[in-house]
Order: sequence, then C-alpha cells, then structure tokens
Amino acid sequence: MTRRSVNGEGTGVNNTTQNGGHPGDTPAPKVEPDAPNGKVELRKKVTLLRGISIIIGTIIGAGIFISPKGILKNSGSVGMSLVVWIACGVLSLFGALSYAELGTSIQKSGGHYTYILEAFGPQMAFIRLWADLIAIRPAGLAVISLAFGQYILEPIFMPCGVPEIAIKLATSIGITSVMYLNSMSTSWTNRIQIFLTFSKLLAIAIIIVPGLYMLFKGETKNFENAFEVSNIKLTGLPLAFYSGMYAYAGWFYLNFVTEEVENPEKTVPLAICISMAIVTFCYVLTNVAYYTVMSAEELLASQAVAVTFAGKMMGNFSVAVPVFVALSCFGSMNGCLFAFSRMFFVASREGHLPEVLSMIHVRRHTPLAAVLVLYPMTVFQLFVGDIYSLLNFMSFLRWLFIGVAVLGLIYMRYTRPDMPRPFKVPLFIPAIFSFTCFFMVFLSLYSDPVNTGIGFAISLTGIPAYYVFIVFDRRPKWLQDGLGNTLPTFRRHLLDITVKITHTTGIWTGLINLYKAVVQLKGLIGASVDH
Repeated sequence: MTRRSVNGEGTGVNNTTQNGGHPGDTPAPKVEPDAPNGKVELRKKVTLLRGISIIIGTIIGAGIFISPKGILKNSGSVGMSLVVWIACGVLSLFGALSYAELGTSIQKSGGHYTYILEAFGPQMAFIRLWADLIAIRPAGLAVISLAFGQYILEPIFMPCGVPEIAIKLATSIGITSVMYLNSMSTSWTNRIQIFLTFSKLLAIAIIIVPGLYMLFKGETKNFENAFEVSNIKLTGLPLAFYSGMYAYAGWFYLNFVTEEVENPEKTVPLAICISMAIVTFCYVLTNVAYYTVMSAEELLASQAVAVTFAGKMMGNFSVAVPVFVALSCFGSMNGCLFAFSRMFFVASREGHLPEVLSMIHVRRHTPLAAVLVLYPMTVFQLFVGDIYSLLNFMSFLRWLFIGVAVLGLIYMRYTRPDMPRPFKVPLFIPAIFSFTCFFMVFLSLYSDPVNTGIGFAISLTGIPAYYVFIVFDRRPKWLQDGLGNTLPTFRRHLLDITVKITHTTGIWTGLINLYKAVVQLKGLIGASVDH
C-alpha cells in the first residue's frame, strides 16, 4: 500500500500522454454537463425506493432461513423465541437510528470506516479498514454466497443432498456475476436490487400467507405452553440474541453510499425507519408461520427450514421456494458489494489504500477497481471454510467495530457539540445499542474462543500495518524498492484489465474476462512477493 494524495472528491482517469497516460489508451470522454468542476464523480442515483431496496435487500438474505434454529434452540421455547425476534428487531432499530444520525451529520460515504475516522482518528479507522479488507468483507460475502449456492441447487438434487463441491462452484458463479454487474453500471445494479427486493418479499409472503391461514383455521397446537418456564434456557438467551442480531444485520449499508443518496438529510432516516418496520414485521410473521406448520422438534431437525415448510404446505410447488431464497441471497450479495466497494473507494481517497482504488470509470461512473479488489480473497475463503465457521469468525469483528462507531456518536456529542445534526436521537438509544454490541463481542469470546481469537489477532495486525504503510516516511529499503517497482505495474495492469472487461458485449464473455483478470492480478501479487 502507498500513501498518496487523492482529490477529495475522487476524479476519473484522464488518459493523455501530456498527463501521464499511455499511447493507445482510450481518451477520457467529454465531461457531462452535470459533473461539477469538470470532475468524473459517483452520481447521486440512490432515491428513497432504491435506498429502501438496499437496506431490505441486504438484511433479508439467508438469516431468516438459517437463524430460526439457533434462536429456538438457545431460547428453549416457541414463545420466548418470538420475543427474541421482536427484541432483536428493536435493538437493530436502535442501531439503525444511531447510524441515521451519523449519516446525516457526516455526509460522506464509507459507513463504519468514515465514522470511526471522524470520531477517533486515522489509526483506529485504518485498523477497522484492515480487518474489513482481509477478513470481514470477504467472509461476509462468502457466507451469503454459500447460502445462495446451496438453495439454487436444492431443486435439482431434491430429495438428495447437494454435493459440497457443487455448492461451491455455483457460489463462485454467483460471486462472479455480482462482481460483473457492479462493475458495469450503478443504475442497473440498483434496478436489479429493487427487483430482487420485491422477489424476496414475495418469497416471505409465500411462507407467511399459508401459515397464517392455517393459524386462523385453528392450527394452534404448536403454540400450547409456548412460555413454559421449565423449557426456557436463561443461559442460552445471549446466544439466541446473537443469532437474531445476525439475521437483522444489514441496516447499516445505506450509510456506505451516503454521497450517492439524493437529499440524504431526509432520505437516509426515512429509508431506515421504513425498512426496519418492514423487516421486523416480515421476520416475526414468518416465524409464526413456521411454528404453525412445524413443531419445534421438526424445525430443529430441518437442514433448510423454508424448504421443509414448503414441502409440508405446497406439495410440488415447494420446488419454487429454494429458487426464491436463492434470489434473496443474490440480492444480499449485490447490495453488500455495492455498499462496501464505496468504503474502499473512500479509504483510498483518504490515503489509506492505493490510489487506484479511488479511480472511477470515465464512462460507466463505477469505482471498478474497488469492486474487483475483494474477488480473490472471497473465493479463497469460500474454499477453505464452512458457512458456520465463517459466520462466527465474521460476526465478532463486525459487532466490535459497529459498537465502536456508535460509541463515536456519543463521543462526538461532547467533543463536537456544534456539528450540524439534521436528525438527532436520544442519547439512551446509542448507549443501549453500543452496550449490546460489546456484550456480543464478549459472548463470542466465551462461546467460540478459537475463531474469535483468530479474528482478534487479525485485527491487531492492523497496528503494525498502519505504521509500516501509512506513518513511516522512511520505510525499510527493501519495502521502498518493492512498492516502488510493483505498485505502478500493478496499477497499469489493473487499468488495462478493466478496459478489456468494460468493452465486452456479452455477459458470459464478461465473466470469462473477469476470471482472466483475477488470474492476472494473482500473478502480479505473486510476482510482488517473489520480488
């Protein structure tokens, strides 16, 4: 990594021989009339509907289909599990409202990274960025992608299980498709996100409507003694809350693209409140539908709760349910990548990542390099870990830094009292939520010390990395030589690769070129290490 000065708003590449371009490069197009100061920028294309689709589309993924078992198992009863679902929705709303204040008072993209940078300075923000780049984001994308791979193949292999290698191959295709889409067009990324959001709400409705119909017909035997004290496990409730908070995770992704939101002072809080109300409503009713049709024992024994439910209620039509669930997971993948590619873009603009990641494609107006940077690590984690290990490994770091960001809100109330705050929440809301985040961190240390210890150790490596790559002006000679020789070559090859990708005419041709691009980048990285 290098520390380079990047324009505060992020400009495009002007490929001329006078300013350092290479002969034969595609010249930069004429600047459009709506581009301020002659700059190529990320445009404000996120409306209220698109903001809602980003939040709902990333929250409702695999969580509602994976987490019900964890909540029921650790809460001990049907009634208490429903209470946990409602409570997790309220706690997530507290976090979302806190981020609404942060997003309207600090109108920069980047989410957690930007808020920690503003509150606690560059070192803490870089540690967060470092953990994101090498652990949290690749693991998070791999988790939801594995769920996509499993559910998209479920109808083909019914009633047999899906081979693991088939799941991972389907997952790789899904990840590559999402990368390609986000590289090509911001508008189409948002349009497809809206479509996928309505698809996943339809999938939820397919579960809720027949379940409530059976409930109104008097099918209530599974709710008898729902709050029986002897079944409630007080010691397991923290783990139940942990699973529930994972299912609601995703409410913060709109804050990653604040600079692209139209009228963020109104759009961000409104989108967050509408989205959280819809998601909580859907989650609680979905679980009521599950318990109406399935006993607690059947739910705990199921490997895919939604598929088991559909098989009992819909007969042959149940084949369609895994497809809807796969579309839901694909929407989460798409929304996540769209959001956190902007965090890497902002970090590069701040000088914490190589300058190439803050460059915008001059015609497509996408941060193409920032989109592609996660591809190799995501695929690597995909083939070396299972979904539950990745989930535990990722959650610890995620909640640690979200808690730090919300704590920064409280801190800035006292250190920067005059900061404009168009949307302001009562102080008890961020206080309760930050306490919840840190409680889940300590719970992770207790329940899964190995994965948590690995995650904690990885985050600590950000401290020496910050001083080596950012602070020290006099780096070791071998590091100076290595960075000086390899980074310009890396940047030039990456730009050449992206030009080849964006000139393709077909989706499959584009995917093939993207795969070749990753192979070339891996070769460059290997050459850098050998050097």
